[in-house]
Amino acid sequence: MTAHIIDGKAIAAEVRAEVAERVAALGGRDVTPGLATVLVGDDPASKIYISSKHKACAEVGIRSFDHHLPASTEQTELLGLVEALNADDDVHGILVQMPLPAHISEAAVLDAVSPGKDADGFHPCNLGRLLAGDPVVVPATPAGIQQLLLRSGVDTSGADVVIVGRSNIVGKPLAALMVQKAPGANATVTLCHTATRDLSAYTRRADVLVVAVGRARVITAQMVKPGAVVIDVGMNRTEAGLTGDVDFEAVSEVAAAITPVPGGVGPMTIAMLLANVTTLAERAAPA
Repeated sequence: MTAHIIDGKAIAAEVRAEVAERVAALGGRDVTPGLATVLVGDDPASKIYISSKHKACAEVGIRSFDHHLPASTEQTELLGLVEALNADDDVHGILVQMPLPAHISEAAVLDAVSPGKDADGFHPCNLGRLLAGDPVVVPATPAGIQQLLLRSGVDTSGADVVIVGRSNIVGKPLAALMVQKAPGANATVTLCHTATRDLSAYTRRADVLVVAVGRARVITAQMVKPGAVVIDVGMNRTEAGLTGDVDFEAVSEVAAAITPVPGGVGPMTIAMLLANVTTLAERAAPA
């Protein structure tokens, strides 16, 4: 068996085209969606992420506002900026790039962002709505994973979905999303983590296996059920280059479908961020 490669770039392009149509429709109502990004410090990876998000915004017609603060910025100053962005009618989505410097509480900053401008979907109110099955915006990576499955024709209803990794960014919100009684969900979900005993016993029964642990090639072919769909969220820099959390070459001989790294989940994360900003602008637009 050679797995079908799930093309995240192509599916993300579909999503971005749909977002561009929604943005154009808002333009007909004199509304231009706006995303404000906040970067504290000079982390090279974070700077690249911010730049790619601004480029993606421009491609679909979303305005972006860049706020770059020094690493020495005090928490009170950052919270003041967030408060000002909450009050700015031109800003429909706010994204504070993580990680933040150690002296700033990430929880305090996430709490300070208005739920109605929470482009990342990380505010406790939005996470609570997700858990209750009534989401407004969903964290971008889990939303992107769901769209990859939906648009690839993967039937998740009643399926065993095993998620390896319990982060607040991917694992936990994805579990909440996939368990809902809704299209692209309705699954039986197992969430595994570092304390899981005999991880292979869980991964080998998965119809859909999602891996987000940040460890290169931690999932081997022997850990995958023949015919499974494998979603690799990992992005690890190694001497051999960029690689995922899954041994792609070996697992491709076992799985029915698999996402590559790069070119799988990554493009979807940015596409779904654009969709979130547009959703927030639509909700804020005058009737």
